[in-house]
Amino acid sequence: MKALHRALPFWARITLLAGVVGVVAGAALISFQLYRRPAVLTLAVGSSDGDARQIASLLAGRLATTNSPVRIRIENAGNALDAAKLFAVRKVDLAIVRADAGDLHEGRAVALTARGVLTIVAPPGSGMTDITKLRGHTVGVVDGEINHGVVEVLKKEYALDRANVVFRDLRAADARQALQSKEVSALLLVAPLTEKHLAWIKSLFREAASSSPILIPVDAAGAIAGGKGPYESFDIPKGTLRGAPAAPADDVTTLRVGYYLVANRHLSATVAGDLARKVMSARRDLVGEQPLLSGIAAPDLDADAFLPVHPGAAAFFNGTQESFMDRYGNAIYLTPMVLGALASVFAAAWRFLGVRSSEAGAGVLEELYGLSARIREAPDEAALSAIEAEIDTSLHARLAGLAGEEDMAAGATMLIAATHRLDNLVHHRRVMLVSTGLVDPEIGVASLFADDTGKANVPRTANLCGEEGAL
Repeated sequence: MKALHRALPFWARITLLAGVVGVVAGAALISFQLYRRPAVLTLAVGSSDGDARQIASLLAGRLATTNSPVRIRIENAGNALDAAKLFAVRKVDLAIVRADAGDLHEGRAVALTARGVLTIVAPPGSGMTDITKLRGHTVGVVDGEINHGVVEVLKKEYALDRANVVFRDLRAADARQALQSKEVSALLLVAPLTEKHLAWIKSLFREAASSSPILIPVDAAGAIAGGKGPYESFDIPKGTLRGAPAAPADDVTTLRVGYYLVANRHLSATVAGDLARKVMSARRDLVGEQPLLSGIAAPDLDADAFLPVHPGAAAFFNGTQESFMDRYGNAIYLTPMVLGALASVFAAAWRFLGVRSSEAGAGVLEELYGLSARIREAPDEAALSAIEAEIDTSLHARLAGLAGEEDMAAGATMLIAATHRLDNLVHHRRVMLVSTGLVDPEIGVASLFADDTGKANVPRTANLCGEEGAL
């Protein structure tokens, strides 16, 4: 530190310290702003009917208007399969995907957004009342590739390849024409049982008062779902297509699969938990205005679920999400320690600048110099002796205060100069008193060379140097 004091002038030291403080303050401000900045996640969505994008837009708008710590930027992927592909190559942070579509080994469920029901429908009066009746017929697969997974499951379960059942991909817009031209004998689709989708299914057929489309059951749904795959058994309720007369006349067993909001498994648990909390809050607040959000629910929280839940989302749904103290307790505990360390750094910087409190030293010097007028006006030897006693007291007090200080030598030098000045004044005043006869010449002359004990009067500056021999 002394070497720096000698090498750098005061202005250079204060400039250097100001630069360091500026850098630290800037880093702290940037860190605080980064901490407060919401996490912006890219969400890939896509569906043939546009519902997935609409749900995502509603959620994104809600998160933005409620000052959420998590925000969503939507990436339109075309359909759910394309969204899954974007997610698999890590081009997006989130995606709304179907559980049986694409590579989701890096995905973790945050929320269930909807459930698609496998519907195999045949024209009224066709006589296709179960899957075995499809032998030798062509089945149109609406939306094509995304439903290839469920088609393979049905082929394997019912040996449809040996039954000469042909599956042909169709666009939703071409389904009606394919039925009317008898290019296909039945349709296979996976969609939520919403009013919109049911109305579209009924619009494909000429429905009469006494007949309605035939829903073909998947009787082996329980066995298929038992394999812990993406599918679960589900019964389409009686009267789903029409109330009176009821169509279907009885519950129809089939499969259903979930659509999930998934996040990368490496996403922060805190961010995933906040996202799950905000999604469920938006569902609660907006479902009355937007029925599309009614399908949002907690994902499967079981440890052996086909699509595992994200740990952050699981903590929210299980009520074990970290509280404020859980999250920031360590920081609160460490803050006093950090402040103490900063205080030490500040003290070191203060010493580096060479700025020290001079109140004590200045007080002693002012007191000593204040004795000058009293010395010049001292009426007799007794007054001079009293002043000398005060000088001795002040010197001893200041010497005790200088012990161990870094600038001890400089302080002692100032004291020597002040004391030497006062000694000269006392000597001069004593000579004047002797010359004017106010002091007995014998006593006055003797006092010039002896102290009160009769010993030789050694100048105080010599005493000072003797007491602080190192100086």
